[in-house]
Amino acid sequence: MNNKKIIEIVDDNYVHASVLFYFGIEFYDYSEKTLEQACRERGLNVNSVVQKLESVYHCQEENLSLRQYPVELIIEYLKHTHYIFIKQKLPYIARIIDNFHAGHPNYDFIEKDLKFVFPLFVEDFIHHIYQEEDTLFSYISALYKFTKNNCNISQVYYLMEKHSLQRYAVEHSEHDDEMKGIRKITNNYAYDKQTPLHVKIIYEELKDLEKNLITHAKIENDILFPKALILEKEVKARFKESIRFN
Repeated sequence: MNNKKIIEIVDDNYVHASVLFYFGIEFYDYSEKTLEQACRERGLNVNSVVQKLESVYHCQEENLSLRQYPVELIIEYLKHTHYIFIKQKLPYIARIIDNFHAGHPNYDFIEKDLKFVFPLFVEDFIHHIYQEEDTLFSYISALYKFTKNNCNISQVYYLMEKHSLQRYAVEHSEHDDEMKGIRKITNNYAYDKQTPLHVKIIYEELKDLEKNLITHAKIENDILFPKALILEKEVKARFKESIRFN
């Protein structure tokens, strides 16, 4: 692999582009240089880079049985995926879109549209994530703590008057197809053998992002919300019991 050109390494597996990116080797700037030449220029140990590149073949998708975990751990897992989206995935895709220069009439409009739409998507997505953590996650955490006798009854009562899990569920379903516009621009990420490598990588990364978002939403809709509704029901039952004895 040391003597292969960067463009060849990336063409073998689009994920290699993101691995190299985190080493400071952007495929569009080093495309005609060998891996060894690029590493020498960046002051990197080529063997360490090769090891990281080869590790992508052994990575398997996480198979998490989240249903068996309490809501607090599920929320922590979801917050961690939020962090990965905000700090790693989205900045990388934004960078490769920003550095995309079509130079071909077939892709000029795609370049223009993606450079306009993707930053708006990122802004809206990040706002949605922070809002979700500050409201929904905080509310569910308070319910969970109350069932473990770690939260003040008046505080939880106030939160229950203020929040509605059913409303959150409806709002959440409206955000479940956030990438509809991007799919339209990219024709559902379709490309062929003649498609420029830069376009292929952008499309594959966008497709992978959408897959991650679908999985993320599925965890929230199918696991977190049902558990939270059970918690809310339990807390309401405790309130009724408390009132009955007072």
